[in-house]
Amino acid sequence: MPVLATGGAGYVGSSAVRCLLAKGYDVFAYDSLIKGHRQSLPAERLIIGELADKNRLVQVMRDRKIDAVMHFAAFISVGESTERPLEYYHNNIVNSLTLLEAMQEADVKKIVFSSTAAVYAPITEGALQEDSPKNPDSPYAFSKYAIERLIADFSRAYGLGYTILRYFNACGASPDGRYGEDHDPETHLIPLVLRVPLGQRKKIGIFGRDYPTPDGTCIRDYIHVDDLADAHRRALEAMPSGRGSIYNIGTGTGHSVLEVIRTAEEVTGQKIACEDLPRRNGDTTRLVAGSEKLRKELGWAPTYQNLHDIIESAWRWHRNHPDGYGKN
Repeated sequence: MPVLATGGAGYVGSSAVRCLLAKGYDVFAYDSLIKGHRQSLPAERLIIGELADKNRLVQVMRDRKIDAVMHFAAFISVGESTERPLEYYHNNIVNSLTLLEAMQEADVKKIVFSSTAAVYAPITEGALQEDSPKNPDSPYAFSKYAIERLIADFSRAYGLGYTILRYFNACGASPDGRYGEDHDPETHLIPLVLRVPLGQRKKIGIFGRDYPTPDGTCIRDYIHVDDLADAHRRALEAMPSGRGSIYNIGTGTGHSVLEVIRTAEEVTGQKIACEDLPRRNGDTTRLVAGSEKLRKELGWAPTYQNLHDIIESAWRWHRNHPDGYGKN
């Protein structure tokens, strides 16, 4: 089926586009390139456009006879969202509403939405399930939760079929080292850690060593970007008309900040200097996915279940592309 991926030149979006292309889908990325990179996918698959431009979206969907949308276009930094909530609410919520209006006008009835584990209330043990209590306490998390509600309301009112995928910590790079993570500014732990052995920073900050975890540092569930892409494909293929589903995407295994740093030392063969810093606002003790529903209903399982293999793929990318994709 013809698919339109908004934000499809971004880190996760481009991985999903490449996954769908490999499976024979007629898929196009729609991206403003504010955050995305044209080098991350074939040039003939990129449509440059603004998510706020409803008329352009409708034209693209009609011209290419789009059957389904994958929506990745969002600003994603928790910290930045607290400093610039207007930008986050406008880009993430208002522009998503514009997208839904365009889909309705173009008679596109399916959407896969890139959401986040940040919508959940904090826990200190176990794994989060799809029905776990919610507490989206940052503008970023609230914007994602609001979009989930918008999509569900459109489904009830207009017969939209949808799948919401709540990511945990996306990471890693393509096995061949051609495609990887390149954010500006970079906020994700693994690429920041790898900048130390690359000589791009002297040390990595550890924000808090007094959490109720075995080593005192936060625990997260690290999911390889290609496994995320595979979950999107499966969600698209299994989506029922006019109804919706929500799934967590994670490995179900948590790793602490110190575990990530020590594993990166093993992968790179270099000592990584650390600096103890105060806790950051918004950081929670533990974010680990209960992904049994996704495994059972869609037959999904992560290919990358070992933190060493994930970081090794990321190191291959960053070592070969120390400046990322470079200029667009």
